[in-house]
Amino acid sequence: MRTHGKKYRAAAEKRDIAALYAPKAALEIVKGGAFAKFDETVEVAVRLGVDPRHADQVVRGTVVLPAGTGKSVRVLVIAVGDKAREAEAAGADYVGQEFVAKIKEGWTEFDVMVATPDQMGQVGQLGRILGPRGLMPNPKAGTVTMNVGQAVRELKAGKIEFRVDKGGTVHAVIGKVSFSVDALEQNFGAFMDQIVRAKPAAAKGVYVKTVAVSSTMGPGLRIDTNPYR
Repeated sequence: MRTHGKKYRAAAEKRDIAALYAPKAALEIVKGGAFAKFDETVEVAVRLGVDPRHADQVVRGTVVLPAGTGKSVRVLVIAVGDKAREAEAAGADYVGQEFVAKIKEGWTEFDVMVATPDQMGQVGQLGRILGPRGLMPNPKAGTVTMNVGQAVRELKAGKIEFRVDKGGTVHAVIGKVSFSVDALEQNFGAFMDQIVRAKPAAAKGVYVKTVAVSSTMGPGLRIDTNPYR
């Protein structure tokens, strides 16, 4: 049987396991109960009433978190000419076609790749390397685009991608415990708004079933889902 340490149990005592919290109240408890020596990540898990085995019930999308993620994102842009210069001006960390060859040699020191559509013929050759790492550019995520400057700025500002897993749950990072409660609440609200907007037409019954927030090391707190139904 799994047992938790003293610090976890102390944090768990600050919550009512049967209660459904308002987002702000839950996030205050998450912040107050964080006990790790590092700046813990604040995460949200949303269980949806969808069956991801059916293509028309797959929930995925992107959202720009108003307060950012608290993480420095390394952006690689595969583009040439004016679009490469646009990416550099927007703050991309790495820009250029030459990185395709570097990736083939095993280099993956970046967090997100953006590519212009005309470069996808070359980028497509990297599928076996990038696919398993979740680094392959995708039009639905806004990472295959001619608007590379906007894409880079959004990623640097806190844009995240989400996708429902096989169990019907979406997991996402909404900040760090060092964030203010107001900043975390803003990020949570932006994320949930996008989840609601992403509801598939084929989804039947209750769409947002359960929502919980937690820190990396801390216990989860359930959120009242009535506002999302």
